[in-house]
Amino acid sequence: MGLTTTCTTYILGQATRAEGMDFNGTWKVYSEENLEEFLKVVGAPQMVVKMRKEVKPVIVIEQKGKDFTYTMKTPICTKVHSFSIGEESEMTAVDGRKFKCAVREEDGKLIAETDKFTSVREIQGDDMVETVTAGSVTFISRSKRV
Repeated sequence: MGLTTTCTTYILGQATRAEGMDFNGTWKVYSEENLEEFLKVVGAPQMVVKMRKEVKPVIVIEQKGKDFTYTMKTPICTKVHSFSIGEESEMTAVDGRKFKCAVREEDGKLIAETDKFTSVREIQGDDMVETVTAGSVTFISRSKRV
C-alpha cells in the first residue's frame, strides 16, 4: 500500500541559475546525524531503520542544466530519481513509498518540501550537505566526491 505525498512547490525566478550549480559526480556519504530518529518520525518500518543505519550510501548525481538524475546506491538496493528544477516528479522514499515532489533552486541549494519533510542539499567547500527536517527532527548527511 503506497503513501502519496504532495509537495509544496515554489517556482522562483532564480531557478534558471541551476546551470551554475555543480552537483555532478559520485559522492560517498561519510557522516549522518539523527538518521534513525528521522526515519522513525517519517514512519519508516523498523526493519528499514535497522538496515539503513548500518549503511553509508554512494550517491551519483548527473546534472544537465535543470535536469537531474540522482542515484543512491547501497548494498541493499539502488534507487534512481530523475527530476527537473521546478517540475513535479515522482520519487521513492527509503522504505519504498512513492511521493510526488518538485525541487526548486534557491541560492545554489536544491530544496524539496513535502507535508512530511523539507530537504535542502548544498555544496559546502568540498562537501555535499543535505539537511532534512521532519517535525522537530533534523537529519544531516555529509558526502565527499570520490
